[in-house]
Amino acid sequence: MSYKSDIEIAREAQKKPIQEIGAKIGIDSADLLPYGHDKAKVSQEFINSVQGREDGKLVLVTAINPTPAGEGKTTTTVGLGDGLNRIGKNAMICIREASLGPNFGMKGGAAGGGYAQVVPMEEMNLHFTGDFHAITSAHSLLSAMIDNHIYWGNEAEIDVRRVAWRRVVDMNDRALRQITASLGGVSNGFPRETGFDITVASEVMAILCLSNDLKDLEKRLGDIIVAYRRDKTAVYCRDIKAEGAMTVLLKDAMQPNLVQTLENNPAFVHGGPFANIAHGCNSVIATKTALKVADYVVTEAGFGADLGAEKFMNIKCRKAGIAPSAVVLVATVRAMKMNGGVAKADLGAENVDAVNSGCANLGRHIENVKSFGVPVVVAINHFVTDTDAEVQAVSDYCAAHGVEAVLSRHWELGSEGSAPLAEKVVEIVEGGSANFAPIYPDDMPLFEKIETIAKRIYRADEVLADNKIRNQLREWEEAGYGNLPVCMAKTQYSFSTDPTLRGAPTGHSVPVREVRLSAGAGFIVVVCGEIMTMPGLPRKPAAETICLNDAGEIEGLF
Repeated sequence: MSYKSDIEIAREAQKKPIQEIGAKIGIDSADLLPYGHDKAKVSQEFINSVQGREDGKLVLVTAINPTPAGEGKTTTTVGLGDGLNRIGKNAMICIREASLGPNFGMKGGAAGGGYAQVVPMEEMNLHFTGDFHAITSAHSLLSAMIDNHIYWGNEAEIDVRRVAWRRVVDMNDRALRQITASLGGVSNGFPRETGFDITVASEVMAILCLSNDLKDLEKRLGDIIVAYRRDKTAVYCRDIKAEGAMTVLLKDAMQPNLVQTLENNPAFVHGGPFANIAHGCNSVIATKTALKVADYVVTEAGFGADLGAEKFMNIKCRKAGIAPSAVVLVATVRAMKMNGGVAKADLGAENVDAVNSGCANLGRHIENVKSFGVPVVVAINHFVTDTDAEVQAVSDYCAAHGVEAVLSRHWELGSEGSAPLAEKVVEIVEGGSANFAPIYPDDMPLFEKIETIAKRIYRADEVLADNKIRNQLREWEEAGYGNLPVCMAKTQYSFSTDPTLRGAPTGHSVPVREVRLSAGAGFIVVVCGEIMTMPGLPRKPAAETICLNDAGEIEGLF
């Protein structure tokens, strides 16, 4: 049987005017800034007006480590939101925006799939409402003002060898990872080494996603450390006087974007830090606003639970003062088989032994999520090639680990297929067994925080870091940054820093290559192994097959 592609399904969507979607959650049309007919920004005035309301229940969707077989975390997030509405709950979803880099690379979009999608799919996966362009522009403005400050006399006494602020672009472009800027003579400034990260790794992105309002945003931008002097004292964004203009550029981007699912249920799509090189969660302002207007809010964390869920718990929840009532851990039979050693070309054949072998990865994630004090349910995201015996193997494994697994067929059937999962989530949430707590306290030394994550979440034996890195962490502690959480930049494909090491490895080490202080965002970025904050395109990038057809419609997005 042939199935329609995601983009074919999205084009057939019976979308409602965005004002009708807003009305479902009590947002008057006067509080919406429409971008066309099917998307809009929510005004800060409305957000301020609902702050006195009681919060709804927060449900986090996370997953096993990603494989080429596909896990469907966003698809499950959308399906669960639709399923909750189907069984009579007032629910909405909160997900991240898509970056152009992976869209034209190999990861694809971020709008769900099958009959569990957020629309408009094409706009969401491309320019959307311009938030990422605004973030890139604000970041670039600061870059320009730093070099301009140095050019016109360097009043702040910046040591040009210690400029910490890199540049960004929302594209996978490995050629820009390390560059030399200001060549060409006196009129172009002072030559120095710098480089580009992808926009989703920008501290400006992290700041926007962790800020509560524009005033908080401006303060955090001012707190960015852009460089150091010869005596190693910090130079801040506020010393360059850039935070005001940056806030102006981000004024509209700060407002959450309202869109809808295929079943016309409301969704906030806002912010987009990657989980492997940033903190991997949608914006705090979107999540907290959703909690004021819905009884159930379903959100997701990027990549596997070792990255996204860990950062959601230890960074986002800590900073925003929120806590999940339940966690849905997404797994697929196909991914279990890949973790069990089956090649992608052979995934269509039944292999219960491989499923059982690959479930070790799932078991590790179950244990990790439970360690945060939150109840877990496993969602088996159904593929039409799954056999009953394979699904039963996953269910039996989960039962042996003290959690229930629910088969969810939202990709194929929409909310009808996710209703059983929604009912189980409601049962867990209303059971009130959550006792959430981060896995390390604020006052733990920074290196011990890194070790705690490496040993408790990754099951590493040790963290490898030279004296330069350890001394840097101690200097930051002495400067008053020791209470910050740590944001691990690591491969998403494995618990280890080796992307080829699948399953649930133990006995490995976590090498720390670099640490970066994101003083405005409020965390320390810990770059591990060979992870890159500027990805490259694959041998055959998706961009090669993205085009307009004869009808003027976009082809090739997935």
